[in-house]
Amino acid sequence: MTNNTDIIALRQPESVDDPLTEIARDGARRMLAAALRAEADAFVAQHAEEVLPDGRQRVVRHGYGPERSIQTGIGALDVRRPKVRDRAAGPADEKVRFSSAILPKWARRSRSLDALLPVLYLRGISTGDFREALSAILGAEAPNLSPGVISRLTGEWQQEHDRWQRRDLSARRYVYIWADGVYLQARMEPQAECMLVILGATPEGKKELVGFQVGVRESAQSWRELLVDIKARGLAVPPEVAVGDGAMGFWKALDEVFPGTRHQRCWVHKIANVLNKFPKSMQPTVKADLREIWQAETRAKAKAAMDIFAEKYGIKYEKAVTCLTKDRDALLAFYDFPADHWDHLRTGNPIESVFATVRHRTVRTKGSLSQTTVKLMVFKLVQTAAKTWRRLKGANRLPMVIEGVKFTDGVAASGAENRAA
Repeated sequence: MTNNTDIIALRQPESVDDPLTEIARDGARRMLAAALRAEADAFVAQHAEEVLPDGRQRVVRHGYGPERSIQTGIGALDVRRPKVRDRAAGPADEKVRFSSAILPKWARRSRSLDALLPVLYLRGISTGDFREALSAILGAEAPNLSPGVISRLTGEWQQEHDRWQRRDLSARRYVYIWADGVYLQARMEPQAECMLVILGATPEGKKELVGFQVGVRESAQSWRELLVDIKARGLAVPPEVAVGDGAMGFWKALDEVFPGTRHQRCWVHKIANVLNKFPKSMQPTVKADLREIWQAETRAKAKAAMDIFAEKYGIKYEKAVTCLTKDRDALLAFYDFPADHWDHLRTGNPIESVFATVRHRTVRTKGSLSQTTVKLMVFKLVQTAAKTWRRLKGANRLPMVIEGVKFTDGVAASGAENRAA
């Protein structure tokens, strides 16, 4: 009688048999190993002419490091990092050292996963659910994604945030800026955190995060501190125009720090404020009338539409008309800039769209973020979102704005008119 002691692995009910994914992981593992070998070989080739007194090559390959598991977007990959040795005698700090750009020495996750974690957290997935949520994609084990990952990364994000806050802005120029204060309730804090955010458009048409600060309230002093800090770090040239809502604190601080910057009120906020002063039954009609103003082809037509609006609703809904007309000049400032830029200048949506995700997270978890964590999480979210921000339409017009070319109803004035101006 023969005793068969072989152990047969039984398929678990929750497991998924996916040969396609296994083939992809095997191919990725092979490609990663080949890329690491090529990187090490290229480093050795750079030092091929350096030889020792006895004629031997100074820098050579030196086997492999221990195998380790790297968590990637297609699951865990087991790899061994090639090692390089400097055979020259002398102190350790003078030896040639090889550092892989593909696989840093202490890396356990791909950089894309590090960027993914704060986004998942802000979209409502708790740290304890990371492993379960990602196991179907990354594998059942999902190593290096334990609940403590966010806690360990917080320190790294804090350092990154501190470096970003101290960065030099002397070489930067922002043609337009968008400003807004966003309120988030964190845990059981006595009052909501106000996040003051400023985005800017570069001369190339790219949007960047310019300023980010947490304040107790959206006051002139809080905005002044943020604007002064930006200016002190080198932003000497004021933006041409700033876009924001009706919060008086920002506009007062802006006039003190950058007095030459034009004001453009956000039409999305203004429309919402005006509609709130009408019965719900009338709001669709009123909204259509407001559209006739901000979508007008020229400033003259917009003013005429605003006068009609005031005459139509002024007697019974005086507060609504006053809310609209008191900011007439600031609402129509966009007509003095290229028509291609009007869609960007009429709204503070670049900030609102980013923080919609943050609000979802805090509402979904009933404010489970601490004040410190929410600041770092929002900072990382904005950094991640910045990679997908759209460039400004008509970016080739921005140099004209910088040079001081005058625009009337979105059309550049002639050379003679600009010289006269």
